[in-house]
Amino acid sequence: MRYISTRGQAPALSFEEVVLTGMASDGGLYVPETLPSFTHDALADMAGLSYADIAFRVMKPFVNGEIDDTTFHQLVTEAYATFSHDAVVPLKQLDANHFLMEQFHGPTLAFKDVALQLLGRLLDHFLKKRGERAVIMGATSGDTGSAAIEGCRHCDNLDIFILHPHNRVSEVQRRQMTSVLADNVFNVAIEGNFDDAQAMVKASFANQDFLNGTRLVAVNSINWARIMAQMVYYVAAGVALGAPHREVSFCVPSANFGNVFAGYMAYKMGLPVKQFIIATNANDILHRTLAANDFSRHELAATLAPSMDIVVSSNFERLLFDAYDRDGAAVASLLERFQHEPTALADAPLAKLRKKFASYSVDDEAILETIREAYRRTGEVLDPHTATGYHAAERARADAATPVITLATAHPAKFAEAVAKAGFSGVPLPAHMDDLLEREERYTVLPAELDAVQRFVAENRRD
Repeated sequence: MRYISTRGQAPALSFEEVVLTGMASDGGLYVPETLPSFTHDALADMAGLSYADIAFRVMKPFVNGEIDDTTFHQLVTEAYATFSHDAVVPLKQLDANHFLMEQFHGPTLAFKDVALQLLGRLLDHFLKKRGERAVIMGATSGDTGSAAIEGCRHCDNLDIFILHPHNRVSEVQRRQMTSVLADNVFNVAIEGNFDDAQAMVKASFANQDFLNGTRLVAVNSINWARIMAQMVYYVAAGVALGAPHREVSFCVPSANFGNVFAGYMAYKMGLPVKQFIIATNANDILHRTLAANDFSRHELAATLAPSMDIVVSSNFERLLFDAYDRDGAAVASLLERFQHEPTALADAPLAKLRKKFASYSVDDEAILETIREAYRRTGEVLDPHTATGYHAAERARADAATPVITLATAHPAKFAEAVAKAGFSGVPLPAHMDDLLEREERYTVLPAELDAVQRFVAENRRD
């Protein structure tokens, strides 16, 4: 299997190369040249398997033999042994046909642990094999940073620099990053927003001269391995609820689109999915595009769901590539216009997306009411991101007969301030984090200037 760019002008890469490269040299994102497919029997045979065994079966075709089966199975097993629940992402029934997929049982209490516990191990494996060191540079709106740090803090061959928007993440999110005092971990608070941080990361990947030859590696969802690992829980949940013998639907709190795109890939491989519901907060570019064909930037709004406070949805490009029949030139042209002016999707690609995707935007007032409503109806306290999903699923699902699975992307204790505004106090952190708010922090505040950030990375990386 080879991997190609969504913009059509970068060389095709192997799995090892695409994991170590991240963004394509033409500014695009890598996707598989061809997709493997699940037969009916292959899906049915996954019923009753452990999460790690399902993960091995789903991801093996993408690895394409570049890691031997024994080693890859060991890496997968080690990654998911770090979760506090044996099911890794257990399903909880809310009503007759609405289920919650709890994705917060990993080390940092958010869904990004599922991919990043594996990605850190893959990176270290390939770098050790090559005898190389590398620098990780990533931007976070809250959860990716801590999950990436936790996944890579023990890696011998990596230094990790995470940029987060200063004073725009929750205290728990910040401390999960800044209280990791490992020698290879560097936290940078940018005096700007997430999109500023993400833009600087992208610019650094486009021109890596500031590192004098050291490899720069991506852990944001631009890295294909993140998408690959996230496909697994869609398959595991679908099989648990009767796939391949019946369809399921998924509702996904969405901002950068990597999570829901992974589900779409599982669908394209043969998982029977009736509908994907994209739930956004007030930063609603995904909803506006699908509902009104308004593919344009709006000013960023700070919300109660800060991990979704994103204006530019990077992974949407991967879906556009599929919608435009893998025409890289058309995708590049569309995204170039998007940088400078309001634009719209062509009619045929938009119609294709609307056949499988619905969307719903949830403002802060609705988030708070949904946290209260969900507790009244189910006894579950939801974090504000999961609340957007619950709200959207209840209002945008295609029908009541098809099971819908809302992805619970974070533990409510990570967003205690928002949960308290909804009337719930005292949501405790798990035991392994009960001293988090007293731990020593270490981070550097920098202006949202590319030169300042690149100079900091170059001066602090280890040779």
